[in-house]
Amino acid sequence: MSESSPGQSQLTREQILAALGALNGALVERGVMGEICLFGGAVMVLAFNARMATKDVDASFQPPGVIRELARQVAVSVGLPVNWLNDCVKGYVSVRHEATSGSLPQFDHLRLTMPTAEYLLAMKCLASPIGAGGGEADDTSNIVFLIRHLGLRSPETVMDIVSAYYPPPRIPVKAQFLVESLFEEGRV
Repeated sequence: MSESSPGQSQLTREQILAALGALNGALVERGVMGEICLFGGAVMVLAFNARMATKDVDASFQPPGVIRELARQVAVSVGLPVNWLNDCVKGYVSVRHEATSGSLPQFDHLRLTMPTAEYLLAMKCLASPIGAGGGEADDTSNIVFLIRHLGLRSPETVMDIVSAYYPPPRIPVKAQFLVESLFEEGRV
């Protein structure tokens, strides 16, 4: 799941919503209904207001060909990077895909969903490198936010959630070390 890095442009809440609105308009013109499940930083920005911006919008979408084409057109028309909306998150999607509309805005031709908070936490734990940081928003700060948001009190509880979404062989040992260190350091 992509996150922000120094020197990369950032998409704010307003820019993401404007781009999604433009995408909705393009879908209206085509007479097509679309669905986008948002992941990663976009969810942290739009649903949780946990950060100000994200590098891109990680998502799965239907119909994929139409959404991909229209997203490129939107990028050109509103001055966003061509990959502002991408489906690179596919490798982290769980077979137990639990999505909700949460507090996401909805459009007349574009339905937005997101993973449940537990599912997003599991994804972030699976994706997060140990020692990420340098001050920028990263998976680790998102994990801390989600643990607090869910009111989790132990590393075991967090790892139980992760293993509910991903089979143990798929969960890297570094994920458990990271979660344990967050509790040991008093960050959660």
